Amino acid sequence: MVSDMVSDSASATPFDKTLAALDALHAEDPRQVEVDGESVPQELWHARRMSAWLERLHASPDELTQLAVRGQHLQRWQVSRHEYPEGRVGYLTWRRDQGKRAGETTARLMQEAGYTSEEAERVSSMIRKQGLGRNEGTQAVEDCACLVFLENYFADFAKQIEHDHLVRIVQMTWKKMSPRAHELALGLPMSDEARALVEEALAG
Repeated sequence: MVSDMVSDSASATPFDKTLAALDALHAEDPRQVEVDGESVPQELWHARRMSAWLERLHASPDELTQLAVRGQHLQRWQVSRHEYPEGRVGYLTWRRDQGKRAGETTARLMQEAGYTSEEAERVSSMIRKQGLGRNEGTQAVEDCACLVFLENYFADFAKQIEHDHLVRIVQMTWKKMSPRAHELALGLPMSDEARALVEEALAG
């Protein structure tokens, strides 16, 4: 499973080298979050949470899925959501472009580390969310992203969005998740308000 400490010795595998390269880029995020009394680059923290959820979703995910999950949010801070138009179309365009950039960068790092172009493209495709619902790796990326959102961002996000709109967002998020991800999501600690909203969304 993914380790946060990767050897940089000559004996490091392509997986180790790619993971280290991804985390080096994650660590460039100027935004910081406090984790157990330590200041950590926000994107590096996010990537680690993605990998932690993958460990709970799958007993033994393959290397390519692990790298896709780790690279899903890569350098997202570099292109602000505010650079795109307001509204759903603007958001979806921003998210699509972010996925394309992250996929291309991850694929390049993989090939530099020794993976084949075919393997790199498979990971890039997972990051771009191609084959959602059909491709196991793509589904794992989506599940982890949804779980990180529900675990860490949902409560604050809910305070900014009109109630009915928020219910629809929860419903759309739920539809993209696998049954195992549903099980894990329902086990998350939530405020009474957040849990009531989720229950309302699922009952609709």
